[in-house]
Amino acid sequence: MKTEKQFPIVDGLNQEEFNVSFDLKGGEKIGVCGRTGAGKSSLLYALFRLIELDPKLQPAIIDLNTGFLTWNNNTNEEPNKGRVLIDGIDISKVELSRVRRSIAIIPQDPTLFTGTLRYNLDIGMRCNDDRIWEVLGLIEMRDIVSELPQMLDTQVAEGGSNFSAGQRQLICFGRAILNNCRIVVMDEATATVDVETDAKIQHTIREVFVDKTVFVIAHRLNTIMNSDRIMVMADGKVAEIDTPENLKQNPESAFNMLIKSVSE
Repeated sequence: MKTEKQFPIVDGLNQEEFNVSFDLKGGEKIGVCGRTGAGKSSLLYALFRLIELDPKLQPAIIDLNTGFLTWNNNTNEEPNKGRVLIDGIDISKVELSRVRRSIAIIPQDPTLFTGTLRYNLDIGMRCNDDRIWEVLGLIEMRDIVSELPQMLDTQVAEGGSNFSAGQRQLICFGRAILNNCRIVVMDEATATVDVETDAKIQHTIREVFVDKTVFVIAHRLNTIMNSDRIMVMADGKVAEIDTPENLKQNPESAFNMLIKSVSE
């Protein structure tokens, strides 16, 4: 996977330019960190084509205050530029639904669909119950679901309100495993679970997603310490990207500065 992009993000009344370029190997596990507003979310927008980098598909942009697409009528501004390539293929040339089927996102505040728990885990209804229960065990949800009166046939309330925020995240995690997507993005996905559960999930990620490319966006730095590489975002750019060991050994690294700020 490769990105070559430059695009504007609307943040209040100020438009800031993001310049981000990097290459990833297939199956690589990348931790992404940075202070609030560093540009972590903009990576997701480009990957999911919420921001179009191909000028022919513009001028749709994201308003960070609302999260909605808006249209830029100022023709004097530079258009978005750049590409996101997966296996050498520019994703702007691929059908949007196909791009998004290839990518799973586990957001910080997920919303579940109205329907059964089984449907929320296996939207395509391609897996048998044995496989679903196996995955529930992997995500530390087997005991919880087995205690529900209707178990997999439990009806999910609107927005998933009958499950806690942490449980909704774990259900999305299970969905990503069952859907077998090639790229998995975890956006603060374990922020509301306890440290012990977080550690178990990180272990599961390394085992279950061994051949998947995984982005883990996190404020909790210990969550990404076992990544193959860590990408530190700052001011809309990749400040540095290297192995955790190399970044920690460099006292002047931006990553060490983040560690220091958290410990203070």
